Parts: sequence; structure tokens; C-alpha cells
Amino acid sequence: MTSTETKKADAGPARLTGKLGAVAVTFMVIAAAAPLTVVGGLMPIGYLVHGEGFPAMFLVATAILLLFAVGLVAMSRHVPDAGAFFTYISHGLGRVPGVSAAYLALICYTFVQCAVVSFLGASISGDIALLGGPEIPWWLFTAAAIAIFGFLGYRHIELSSRVLVVVLVLEMAVVLVLTIAIAAQNGAEGLSLNSFTFGKILEGSPALGLMLAIAAFIGFESAVVFRSEVRDANRTIARATYGSAIIIGVFYAIAGWGLLMGIGPSQVVDFVLVDPATALARVTDIYLGPVGGVIIAVLFLGSMFAAVLSLHNVIARYQFAMGRAGLLPARLGTVHQKHGSPAVASLVQSLTAVVLVILVIVTGIGPANAFAWFAGIGGLAIVILYAGTCLAVIVFFRRTQAESNVFRTIVAPVLGFIGLVIAGYFIAINFPLLVNDLDADGNPVFGVVSTVLLVIIAAGPVIGIVQGLIVRARSPKVYADITKHLDED
Repeated sequence: MTSTETKKADAGPARLTGKLGAVAVTFMVIAAAAPLTVVGGLMPIGYLVHGEGFPAMFLVATAILLLFAVGLVAMSRHVPDAGAFFTYISHGLGRVPGVSAAYLALICYTFVQCAVVSFLGASISGDIALLGGPEIPWWLFTAAAIAIFGFLGYRHIELSSRVLVVVLVLEMAVVLVLTIAIAAQNGAEGLSLNSFTFGKILEGSPALGLMLAIAAFIGFESAVVFRSEVRDANRTIARATYGSAIIIGVFYAIAGWGLLMGIGPSQVVDFVLVDPATALARVTDIYLGPVGGVIIAVLFLGSMFAAVLSLHNVIARYQFAMGRAGLLPARLGTVHQKHGSPAVASLVQSLTAVVLVILVIVTGIGPANAFAWFAGIGGLAIVILYAGTCLAVIVFFRRTQAESNVFRTIVAPVLGFIGLVIAGYFIAINFPLLVNDLDADGNPVFGVVSTVLLVIIAAGPVIGIVQGLIVRARSPKVYADITKHLDED
């Protein structure tokens, strides 16, 4: 950053600016979920642990998350800020729980971003080698990706939105074309909707299926993070939140069904076991030919890049909100005068990504393990945050009486909370399987990996609680101003 830009970025507590519409925000939110990455990476695993009924679990997850979204959107009309979980839990459950949620959210998104950007670098490196090119270290491509999304995140949000819209439209289009091709060719064993029947849903391990399905939605709640950068905030945020949840859920269900029909229900487990990472590419090669396989491979990389760019923007805005509230260095809460972006927070977030990637390299974890382990952190953390937000919505409206609609303020949040607690329970007890922590006989066990990852998840809330209590005791004015600064946004 030049000295001139530094002065501009430090020019007081200006607002984040932008004129994003519902479509742009929806695409940015969906990009964080990385739909093609889910179809190619998570769905094959879902068939292994759940079976033929896995596509239906995306519809179940959609129903649960829509209940969560009802309360989130209702509260967003009364709490305008870019802090999301931090903001809503602070206003609903109190400042200390809010700070705790902020640190948990930072851990969740930061580790998921590191997982995806590491895997992105490894995928590019591997593809080049498969095409007969030189073997280039994966971290060089990861570093290049970090530099690019750091540049985009530093500038105005609308530049990022344009990039995300293009990538996302292409990746979703190719999956839908593949599904249509499979249906037109009557699949491998004929077409049926058996995977959506109650009997198939209960086969295998539906708990693990639901766990994976909810993890596939990570980031869908982030529409509220961009509240200060949209036009007509109430309408835009509501449309983007509901729209992204429905589009993601329906898209995953259709894509999952298409992939299942393309392989054949009786062959899906054996087909995936050959190599889960290449299952989508092999199906594409069958129904769209080698050219289709190449297109899928390229867009798969684009999907991962879109995900890390979207996550970068979300994390930067969490840091911005915490800087504004005095919980992180104040410079993080400044706005670039020219770009209207959280420029300093964006730069710091890029440096954080670099540090985590260096740890992946130095410790020998590697991109594959980082993808599985860090995604596990994100999956459990996000459900905890969703459930906490549901509670915050209930308490907020009970205390303020800001709205009288019982469904939006009580019924939907309560039902969402129940569904999320159930999902969180199953994620917790199956955590070793989620992060592939197995004993010598291949059985899931709470070993070193699971324990360390759970400690990382717990560290966020603990740090937040400690800081919140210290600030309350030593700096009453800063503590009292936490929600005041949020209100001012």
C-alpha cells in the first residue's frame, strides 16, 4: 500500500459503500458454497456414507436453513451492520457471547478458505503434470491465488462480484448440461426418483448425509455481511438470503440425482471407491466426451477460486466490524476512500492466509489433509454459529418487541434451532469420520487429529469470552460502545 493510499484508508470511520443488487449478492453468497467443488468433491463421499438417498438430504438441509434464515432476515432489518454472527449474537445474547461468536466465525471461515485455496493449488499443479507439463510446487499456485483475491478484495466490492458472477454461472451451467445429457441418455440404469423416497433417505447413515449436506451450504448466510454495500438493504438482503438457500439446495439435489443416475444406483459405491476425486470427471467423460471432461476440470478450478474470493470478502468484513468495535486494531475498521472497501482488513486477511498455508507446508499436512481437516472445523463451527444466531433472534425479539410476527420471531427460529442442534450433535459424534481420523483397523476414533481440531474450534469462543470479560472490566466505555458502533453502521 502506498503512503497516499494508507492515508486514505485511515481517513476515519467511513461506511463501506456499494450498489450491489440482489442478484450480485446472491451469486457472491452461492460462490462461497463452491457448488462445483461440492458436486465433484463432497457428493461422491456422501454416496459412500449415506447411499442412494443422499440427494434428498440437500432438500432436508434447505428446509432447516430456511427456518434459520427467516429469523436472520427479520433481525437484519433492525440491526444494520457488516458483522453478521458477531452483530446478531451481540444484540441478542449480549456482548461477550457476540465477541465469542466473532472469533469462532473467523476461525471457521479462515480455515475453510485455507483448505480450499491449498487444494486449488494442488489441483492446478496436478492437472499440469497430468497433461505432460513440469511438476510445479502446489504452493506457488496457491500463493498466486492469494495475491489475486487479495487484490480483488482490496478494491471495490463490485469488482469481486463481477468475477464471481461469471465463474458461478459457468460452473452451474456445465453441471446442469451434464444432468440434462444424462437424462437424455436415460442414465446408466434408467431414470427414477427412488432416491427421494422415505425408505432410501433412511438407508445407510442419514445422520452423516445430513451433516455433509449442511456443510455444503457454508457461507449462504453471508448476505447480511454485505448490508452496507447494497441498494435497498432490507429487500436485497432478504431476497439474496432466501434465494441463495433455495438455489443452492435445489441445484445440489438436481446435480446429486443426475450424478447418481449417470453412474447407476447399484454401481455408485463401487464407482466412487475407485477414486472419489475423479468421479465427476469420469461421469462427464462418459456423457459429454473428453471435451466435457476438460471443461469440468477447468471450471472445477474456477469454482474453488470463486469460493476463496467470496470467503476472503466475508472474513475481511468480520475483521472490519471487530476493528470498528475496538476488539481488533482500529485500522482494520477503516475504509478506503477511493474503493469504499475494508482495504486494511483485506490485506491482513491475505497475510493470514499466507501464514496458514506456510503452516500446511512446514508441518507436512499437505493440501489433501488440509482440505479434509479444515473443512471439518468449518462444518462443526458453522452449525454452532447458526444455532447461536437462532437463539439470539428469539431473545432479541422477546426483549425488544420490534416485530409482532410470531412465525418470524419465534416459531421459525425455534424450529431452526432444534434442527441445527440435532445436526450439530451428529456432526460432533461423527467428527473423527468427518476428518478421516481412523485407528489401525480403519475405525473412526477421537485421536490426535480430532482432538487438535476440536481444540482449535473451542479456542475461538474461549478467546472471545476472555477478551469480552477483560474489556468489560478494564474498558467499560469500549465494552458499552460495542453495539453502539454496530448500530452506527
